[in-house]
Amino acid sequence: MPTTLPDSLHDELAALLGDGWQTDAAARQRHGEDDSRRHALPGAVALPRTREQVAAIVRACRAHRVPVVARGAGTGTTGAAVPTLGGVVVSFARMNRIVDVRPADRCAVVEPGTLNGELQQALAPHGLFWPPDPSSADRCTVGGNLATNAGGPRAVRYGTARDNVLGLVAVTGTGELVRCGGAYTKDSTGYDLTHLIVGSEGTLALIVEATLKLAPRPRAQAGLRAFYRDASSAAAAVSRLMNQPATPTALEFMDRRSLALLRHNGSDVPEAGAMLLVEAEGDDDTLPATLSAMATAAEGDGLLDLDVAQDGIARDRLWAARRALSPALRTIAPGKINEDVVVPVSRIPDLVAGVETLADEFALPIVAFGHAGNGNLHVNLMYRPDDAAETARANAALPRLFALVLSLGGTLSGEHGIGLSKRDYMADAFTPATLELMRAVKAAFDPDGILNPGKVLPPRRASAG
Repeated sequence: MPTTLPDSLHDELAALLGDGWQTDAAARQRHGEDDSRRHALPGAVALPRTREQVAAIVRACRAHRVPVVARGAGTGTTGAAVPTLGGVVVSFARMNRIVDVRPADRCAVVEPGTLNGELQQALAPHGLFWPPDPSSADRCTVGGNLATNAGGPRAVRYGTARDNVLGLVAVTGTGELVRCGGAYTKDSTGYDLTHLIVGSEGTLALIVEATLKLAPRPRAQAGLRAFYRDASSAAAAVSRLMNQPATPTALEFMDRRSLALLRHNGSDVPEAGAMLLVEAEGDDDTLPATLSAMATAAEGDGLLDLDVAQDGIARDRLWAARRALSPALRTIAPGKINEDVVVPVSRIPDLVAGVETLADEFALPIVAFGHAGNGNLHVNLMYRPDDAAETARANAALPRLFALVLSLGGTLSGEHGIGLSKRDYMADAFTPATLELMRAVKAAFDPDGILNPGKVLPPRRASAG
């Protein structure tokens, strides 16, 4: 594929997009990075306003074998939106309309550039919300959420983005518009292309419209915070909590290193081996009983302390430590490899123990916390980038972390996706036959391989001999 854009492509797309075709250095720089801190310069940036323009962009790029990389707000952490082979970055910043809110059908139709936070504000007067709530909800886009199958703390009750989308309109690698799914919750008609495209990180098609599944806003919420002697005690409590008739809205875990970091930065948390944060919801009649049952489930061997909060201010105090944790990581070291791995809930103690072993072996601070209810923990390897030896140890510890996760019956990502950062480990997570099937799906959607090339699927390994 060419690394510079042909003049004829430039002329065609400049005529199509007007000021939505940007080739100046500032625009290219701005659209060449994401929160993974990787960077590469695209040949140009396209800002379409309509689905027809998106289709025309893809057709034009296909004719010249020029890569096309879709971009939301750039909040991803795996490098999925970084144009590593140049080409055209298609930013959906101007396709940000909430097309329709349909309370009777509990769905909303939106364009991909719609911000998650703005969507929630628009839904609030209808007593509805869209469940995915990644930590970047105020600035990330719905299209980006769908591309990476984002989740957040509420995923333990409501599922990830894939579980909360009903239909899509998308542009394939041939520049064709396809529609799949719709404003209905049951569908046994043909292959489920909607949920195949969600989580594909722009490698199969560019989403230009989404019909989202909405949920009623809870009438009442409450929370509790429990401290445990060790991770095994906390994991046993997670199993008990998840066996309650009412599923927690959120169930978050922090390891002992997380708690030590919070204390170091002034948060009011006691010394403990692990902490759970639990959120429950319901109505004024049912919530007290639900909260009482969850508090009882949180009790057990290894419990050190338990706090319950029912009003909003008290709940905010309980969750203050969780919100403060990610920013506090930078006080340990400026470099961070943040991986969101998943293991069966029963294997959380083994994962935490293995992480502590890696931290000792590689002489690095490694902090684990995250969404315990579905076994999705964020493992943060901290290092100083200006220290070559420390950087090398962090990079050497990463494959060991993934090997640990896979040995525990887990998987590489629960909500961040694969992008570049985990691409080369896909061959460890899947059999060659499975990867070949994925490549065949990719070829069906994108026969010339122009959509976000080099992401998700690893290069084929050379055969022996």
